[in-house]
Amino acid sequence: MKRSVILRKLAVCLAAAAVLTSVAAFGLLNGPDSAASDALYQRGGSPDGEIVVIGMDQRALDAFGPMPWPRDIMAQAIEYLNNADPDNAPAVIGVDVLYVGESGDGAADAYLAETAAMGENVVVASAATFDSRLVKDGDTFYMDDRTVVAWDAPYPDLADVTDSGHINQMMDRDGVLRHALLWIDVPGEGRVASFARVIYERWCEEKGLAPNAAPEIGDGFFYLPLTGRPGAYYEDVSVADLVAGTVDPSYFAGKIVLIGPYALGMQDQYPTAIDHSSPMYGVEYQANAIDAFRSGFLPREANEKAQLAALFVLCALALFLFLDRRVLTSLALWLALAGAWIAACLIAYRAGVILHVLWVPLGLTILFIASVAVNYIRASREKHRIQNTFGHYIDPAIMRQLLEQGASALELGGKLREIAVLFVDVRGFTAMSESLDPPTVVEIVNRYLTLTTECIMKNHGTLDKFVGDCTMAFWNAPVEQKDAVYLACRAAVDMVEGSKALGDELMAKYGRTVSFGIGVNWGSAVIGNIGAPKRMDYTAIGDTVNTASRLESNAPGGKILISRAVADILGDRAEVTSLGDSIKLKGKAEGFEILTLDALKE
Repeated sequence: MKRSVILRKLAVCLAAAAVLTSVAAFGLLNGPDSAASDALYQRGGSPDGEIVVIGMDQRALDAFGPMPWPRDIMAQAIEYLNNADPDNAPAVIGVDVLYVGESGDGAADAYLAETAAMGENVVVASAATFDSRLVKDGDTFYMDDRTVVAWDAPYPDLADVTDSGHINQMMDRDGVLRHALLWIDVPGEGRVASFARVIYERWCEEKGLAPNAAPEIGDGFFYLPLTGRPGAYYEDVSVADLVAGTVDPSYFAGKIVLIGPYALGMQDQYPTAIDHSSPMYGVEYQANAIDAFRSGFLPREANEKAQLAALFVLCALALFLFLDRRVLTSLALWLALAGAWIAACLIAYRAGVILHVLWVPLGLTILFIASVAVNYIRASREKHRIQNTFGHYIDPAIMRQLLEQGASALELGGKLREIAVLFVDVRGFTAMSESLDPPTVVEIVNRYLTLTTECIMKNHGTLDKFVGDCTMAFWNAPVEQKDAVYLACRAAVDMVEGSKALGDELMAKYGRTVSFGIGVNWGSAVIGNIGAPKRMDYTAIGDTVNTASRLESNAPGGKILISRAVADILGDRAEVTSLGDSIKLKGKAEGFEILTLDALKE
């Protein structure tokens, strides 16, 4: 492939890769990429039973009425878990409900604080309200979408006897919950850890374990791998069961117990990465966060710029490989590259690194489809050009082989090849034409040329040109042929036989007849597209061609002159008569033998 063609192809590949990389960089692929990442990464699993969700569910709503409930209900639930069997109390009780400010029922407030203090294992919720604010950082300004404008903390008596963590969740732009907030910087409070992290660390303390390291993130926002699907942590135990004392409290011994909203209408359900169609209750999401801390598997998202660079390089390389390839080859490359990327994503994820799943496969798919379209259009144009170049003067069987070669068949230039060359001219035509009107002359010429063309095509030859009433053809090019010499001689014999009937017709009609003089030679010649890029002819040049022309010039009407090279190849398939060197050909030394082809066996 020429250097200029390679450079042009490379420029196209780089430009296409740049466009796709820009699309990814501007976030236009974030939605579908996130969905693909969810499908690949968030496979879930089976919780080990260490975390149990007790629902503030429909049965509890039926028993205690709509929310908010009197605080003594939660106090009774906590008291039952801790006091029914003090030696078998839960390791941690997490209450995913905001108890902000005094309720107006001082006794109930005091009761809840007292029961929470007794077990020393209760963690309660707090929450921030965010807003967007313009923030000045030195000489620059930026919009902070996570400015804390309000802070809801437990009322003082409860806060004094419990630990607290924030329960804020932030969905991605497509409305799916994939991340968690490890901490929030609250004015006047400092850095407040998440509800799930506080519970996890309390559990480690209770179990005598060293906590796994928290994810190292600059803004507190981290990707959360989910263990349980909606309902995985909920075993149909209701707060109403605790208050009524109908569930065995020893089941919760040493476990993490989470109590939170678990009924429709409480506005605490979210689509999550593990299941977009079945919302997950907030308390279950907290359970998943705790399990992620327990496992220590908290993968980090890879650097965005590095991934964009990888996308650019892979797309440019893939398009370079796709172009000018057969569809099946491109398909195999596409499947291999896309499959390799997905496999790399899985390997990286298991190693704790999150890659964009869809960027590369989608880019490869777009480029594969585009390359197939471009290759098809290019092939169609090349096919049209080949047909225009060769279609009028080669056999259809040879045309099919040329179409398989594609653009290479149209390259300007030639190569040395052994060919059989045939020249045929009409004898006696000049005298006849002098006595006939021009339309009749043209009609006779066209009939003779049609006859010669049909004989050439019938025997799979390449019609090179017409020069007046002379025809030139050759065999064994543009594609190699078996027994090219025999085919050329068969065409010559067919021409002589065909001219007889036409000659008889002319004799009857005009009182004059004509015949063919034919020359056939075999040898090396330069064959190819010769001319200029905008005007080229597929032809043969060289001494072999000149000799065939001179044989034809010396052939009497109805005779076929051949060279010794042709006769030797035909062997006993031909009847020949040697003329020795009785005919002198221009440019040929003494001893050049010429023969007449008298007959040819089928």
